[in-house]
Amino acid sequence: MSRAAIVGAYESPRRKANDIHPFQIFHEVVAGALDHAGLTFADVDGLCVTAGDVGEGGSTEDVIEIAEYLGISPRFVDSTDVGGCSAMVQTARAAAAIACGMADTVVVAYAACPRWFPLGPTNPMSWPVGPGALEMPYGISNITAYGLFAARHMYQFGTTPEQLASVPVAIRANAVRNPSALMRDPISVSDILASPMISSPFHKLDCCVVTDSGGAVVLTRRDRANDLRKKPIQMLGYGEAITCVHVNQVADFSVSPGRESGRRAFAAAGLKPADVDVAQFYDAFSITPLIGLEDLGFCKKGEGGAFVASGAIAASGSIPINTDGGGLSSNHPGKRGVFVLIEALRQLWGESPGYQVADCEISLAHGIGGFFSAASTMLLARS
Repeated sequence: MSRAAIVGAYESPRRKANDIHPFQIFHEVVAGALDHAGLTFADVDGLCVTAGDVGEGGSTEDVIEIAEYLGISPRFVDSTDVGGCSAMVQTARAAAAIACGMADTVVVAYAACPRWFPLGPTNPMSWPVGPGALEMPYGISNITAYGLFAARHMYQFGTTPEQLASVPVAIRANAVRNPSALMRDPISVSDILASPMISSPFHKLDCCVVTDSGGAVVLTRRDRANDLRKKPIQMLGYGEAITCVHVNQVADFSVSPGRESGRRAFAAAGLKPADVDVAQFYDAFSITPLIGLEDLGFCKKGEGGAFVASGAIAASGSIPINTDGGGLSSNHPGKRGVFVLIEALRQLWGESPGYQVADCEISLAHGIGGFFSAASTMLLARS
């Protein structure tokens, strides 16, 4: 990882991009990230994207189609898809490719327009045959699946709806400062509990927003990075892990693959949770950061409810999280991992559009995919 550095990042301010093809946003964010780094399209010889799901505009050859749209001919490509944390996993692949000489400058990008883009083909997991036949046709969804994790946590550890609600309340407080955030009005625990029940135990405000948007990051050779516009950022430690796709195969609803990805990342970096100044957690629902905080060791298993309710995750707390407003308030176009990473980077550059942590030295990004099916954890610092 020391042979590659992250040198640029850009998040589209779009939240409602009616009648704009996702590929146009891909171009916008790649151009923005390259400009942020002081590079051009001519410098790019590696491309990592995932754009094969509903609202992302791609198909089976999405990385080729997007390269064509961008007008580049990369010698290294990656389209690893593990759900929401795909861009983070691809960033690690990009660093490895640079380290072994497969590319010099790699762009990792994601964009989607799920608010309006026409639906794609039928999900094969809903077919009456194959692995999804026992589950998908009967209405399982992201909301109901994560609701099972939340319900189990409440049953097993006594976590309360009020404690869950403290997660979106703390994150919304950061979104208030972000001019691009979709939802910026302050909210209270009472507001969360008064919002409509969507899938028990989740109220509407326990669930992420749905937006159009995109983001990109740029990596290049470490020996070149010092000559560019931004202070290089190094990946001190990285870990990833997977479990299962189908909820009926979940062995333990109280943990996530983040337990292993986090352990691997901290071990690789030689750090511990107390060393982290700020953390960005994938927050599709109020339960996801709570379980992430436990699994990465910021609090003990089962104590996440009390931890988040104590104010520890607020801007003034011991570990501020989701400082841009996260997926619960700022943006969530689908695979949100690229934005988790971008905000972790912006904290180190002192460029957060939300709450900026003073003198930030160690920043953590933690993404998940599927129904807690995959996890990716990064520890980052300025080189």
